Amino acid sequence: MKKITISDIAQKAGVSKATVSLVLNNKPINVSKETRENILKISQELNYIPNGIARSLSTNKTETIGLILPDIVNPFFSEIARAIEDTAGKMNYNVMLCNSDSNSFKEEKYSKLLVSKLVSGSIFISGGNSKKSLEILRDNGIPVVLVDRYVEPYDEYSGVFCSNREGIHEAVNYLYEKGRRNVALITGPMTLETSKLRLDAYKEVAEKLEIYNENLVCEGNYSIEGGVNSTEKLLKLNSKVDAIIYCSDVMAFGGIKVLKRKKLKVPGDISVIGYDDISFCEYIEPELTTIKQPIYDMGKEAFKLLIQIINGEVKEKKINFKSKLIIRGTA
Repeated sequence: MKKITISDIAQKAGVSKATVSLVLNNKPINVSKETRENILKISQELNYIPNGIARSLSTNKTETIGLILPDIVNPFFSEIARAIEDTAGKMNYNVMLCNSDSNSFKEEKYSKLLVSKLVSGSIFISGGNSKKSLEILRDNGIPVVLVDRYVEPYDEYSGVFCSNREGIHEAVNYLYEKGRRNVALITGPMTLETSKLRLDAYKEVAEKLEIYNENLVCEGNYSIEGGVNSTEKLLKLNSKVDAIIYCSDVMAFGGIKVLKRKKLKVPGDISVIGYDDISFCEYIEPELTTIKQPIYDMGKEAFKLLIQIINGEVKEKKINFKSKLIIRGTA
């Protein structure tokens, strides 16, 4: 079936192709109100869709931004993506979603794809070793805003982050006040700067309270499976654990599954605290106590910052939120 073009609209409206083009692109043109409305009406009737690629080649700019994230299955990232898409829609931008699976090769592949598609900018959530991917975007003039995860060199990129210190301190102090003395921490991959920062915060407050034990620290992956595997490993080595802080909510969901299978009561035998405050936290039983990151606000502000950079309003800027302990039923 033949694609509808401006020639079809021009023929039906009885005007030139140039007139149709100027009207559809809302450019200044000396035509009557009736002619303008007729052209717009015909374009709608024919379901005309402009050729975005042709337009981007002429302007060297699209109204599309790329979003590279490590795991769309993880609700933390899907909630950030939703915030970005909502905000983009209000500003007439489209979002091209790229799921890297925390794979540096896929990150590089998607970075090259975004360059080839002439995106106006990119929001980037690192899956690990992302230096090369970011260099590809930067060297091709694509503005980048990081979200949640730091990438070295830190000072070269704008970003929206949430402090990893306050929430961890609140969580450990809260558990200590509840009488817990064997407080474990299950971190994310130590290749990520956020995992290191959360471990540093935990170690700092645990040492101050004189309850730090390196055998209560276990590395995992930010997934339900990561929570399952890390919890099983932790319990084999430490039978006296009476509280576990997981560095993501989905890890905590996996961990709680293991605890229940072992007939351990939550929070009676072991208190559990997650990290992020994804929407599912209120739908499990008992509801998950967690360290809240303002996920939606982080996504929204990331997009707004990217547009400011695209428009030349700012060159480099970092926005920092604070984490906060939300007490529910598991601790």
